Amino acid sequence: MWTHECTTETDVPVDRIWQTFVDIHSGRLRLPGGDVFRPEGDLAVGTRIAVTPAGQDTMTSVVTELEPGAAYADETSYGDLVLTFRHRFQPLEGATRITHALTITGPGSDEAGPVVGPQISADFPEQLDALVDAARRA
Repeated sequence: MWTHECTTETDVPVDRIWQTFVDIHSGRLRLPGGDVFRPEGDLAVGTRIAVTPAGQDTMTSVVTELEPGAAYADETSYGDLVLTFRHRFQPLEGATRITHALTITGPGSDEAGPVVGPQISADFPEQLDALVDAARRA
């Protein structure tokens, strides 16, 4: 197993961050340099989403967790690996903490995770900043 987390805090209220995040994953908004999301329906546990990372082929993710305003996760199978992307939104006094995490599991994840994980998660800081900027403009 391989895991990486990236966290930021902002003064933007959690409800605005959450709505912007949902707009992105619903395909209504695209962040500069970010993935393109095309869900097969409304976001809910079990919804399949066609995800096209910038400059890459389209993959299919499945929503595995959805707690409005607080948490979202989806999984993508990549060969014998499972990529779990988990996003948490925590209101703080006068702030919001946002955490994006990637966990890679499956046979060979101990070897493949340290190789592909940093490539996949390299843009987490920039995408968190872009999410906050988009929510601030909303």
